[in-house]
Amino acid sequence: MIRNLVTSSSTALLLSLSGETLAQEPVHSGPPNAPGQTPAFEGQTRAPAIEDRIALTPTTIAQGLAHPWGLAFVDNGMALVTERPGRLRTVDLESGTLSAPIEGLPEIDARGQGGLLDVALDPDFAGNRRIYFSYAEPRGDGENGTAVARGVLSQDDSRLTNVEVIFRQTPAWDSTKHFGSTLTWDAEGRLYVTLGERSLPEPRQLAQDLNAHLGKVVRINADGSIPEDNPFADGNAGLAEIWSYGHRNVQGAALEPTSGRLWTIEHGPKGGDELNRPEAGNNYGWPVITYGEDYSGAPIGDGLTAKEGMEQPVYYWDPVIAPGDMAFYEGERFPGWQGDLIIASLSPGGLVRLTLDGERVSGEQRLLPSLGRVRDVTEGPDGALWVLTDASNGALIRIVPEDE
Repeated sequence: MIRNLVTSSSTALLLSLSGETLAQEPVHSGPPNAPGQTPAFEGQTRAPAIEDRIALTPTTIAQGLAHPWGLAFVDNGMALVTERPGRLRTVDLESGTLSAPIEGLPEIDARGQGGLLDVALDPDFAGNRRIYFSYAEPRGDGENGTAVARGVLSQDDSRLTNVEVIFRQTPAWDSTKHFGSTLTWDAEGRLYVTLGERSLPEPRQLAQDLNAHLGKVVRINADGSIPEDNPFADGNAGLAEIWSYGHRNVQGAALEPTSGRLWTIEHGPKGGDELNRPEAGNNYGWPVITYGEDYSGAPIGDGLTAKEGMEQPVYYWDPVIAPGDMAFYEGERFPGWQGDLIIASLSPGGLVRLTLDGERVSGEQRLLPSLGRVRDVTEGPDGALWVLTDASNGALIRIVPEDE
């Protein structure tokens, strides 16, 4: 049964429907973990708080999901949802009914932060019923790595057939952290895959190694082959799949509607979450430069935030928002939000909205922190925002303006 999480305007999040954005103090988020660090340019962090107001109503559509991770809409009535323990299900968007786990998935290493991760439809899903998914793949002796596979969903939505792995992150590592991973198609049918650097002090150094996939964004064709215009396509200077490098743990990506360019968002250490626009062959610095500090309170490496030849983030957070996925809003349900970035936050939770002025962030807003840990946010076919909450009893939630 569908259940309203917000039942009246007195408990709804009140923001004004004026659509006007005024210069304000930043969102109150507490002191930075690394107060001695300074941004590289004005507006790189703590942008003015957005003051336009709208009341939001979240409605739980389905619950009982075990740490749901990825969401893909099949049509107006059904979506696919992944659960990190290794289950893929369909959700009836009207009744909230969850299917039994879809059969045919490969073996998945569901330990720690690993498991079944993102899911995406083939651009020609209507014709071939093929889906793509990323997951932590066991490699033996406790090692694992992020893999991407594809398979054909049966007509009754109960089974995957013709499953094949089209990408494997190398080297494998004995770690249960920082797998990435989100799947994003561009307009030419090429697939971006975001990859973590496995967290530990030794493998994190490989984010700077062009002969390893750790800490990279990779770009492949639908069958796993290499696009000819990849920056290292010939394999001489680096692995042919690599698009950009020097990343920490990228779990969010989206294409800018106007330009078609890729934006990503990644977890920093204790502070230093980053919003980037990864460009072909560029180095985004981790772990040589970063904002924030290590969890121990020590600096990361030499404590540098900038270095020649390494790109600065478009925006960063200290303290963190612990970003999951993100989406550019394109619909009509939220007046004045077109082109804004909506970001899932795991900590402190809820959603983060950013307004943009070209390649710079012009404003920031925190929304619905009562939702708790939000792993995924997606604009649905209906123009509403749909989110997945990361919990042992996680939920699929639909968000619309309260006055609808």
